[in-house]
Amino acid sequence: MGRNTNSWPAPGLANVGSYQVSGRPYITGSTSLVAGAENKLEFPYVTRTVTVVNHSSYPLRAHFNSTGSTKGGEKGVVTGVHYVELNISGGIDNSHTFNVKCKEIYVSAPSGNGGAVNYRVIAELTGISTNSMYPLTGSGLTL
Repeated sequence: MGRNTNSWPAPGLANVGSYQVSGRPYITGSTSLVAGAENKLEFPYVTRTVTVVNHSSYPLRAHFNSTGSTKGGEKGVVTGVHYVELNISGGIDNSHTFNVKCKEIYVSAPSGNGGAVNYRVIAELTGISTNSMYPLTGSGLTL
């Protein structure tokens, strides 16, 4: 009997079907992100989209690298303004959807916040292993 050559391609970063199918839902959040603090959220699979929602009376920032990550001549996330700032709950810009593949996202509360931030992160996950995902760095992210 011959070998079966009609197998489906494995999920991967360059596999279009991995992004075309409906995403697996993933929701997390916090009610206690204090001023000057940062949370790193690691997804179990590579994302298709990520939505960050601010449910508090204080601003929230979403970014793809830590606010403390600088190497050599890199400006860093805050100095380089490599983040999206979400306004207070009830405002026009209190959420943002990123149509990106990533394995992690960071949320931080600016150091001038007067209280804790309450936020949610909603993601559509692919079936792609996070081991396949490369680091998100460079121009517009860390430079």
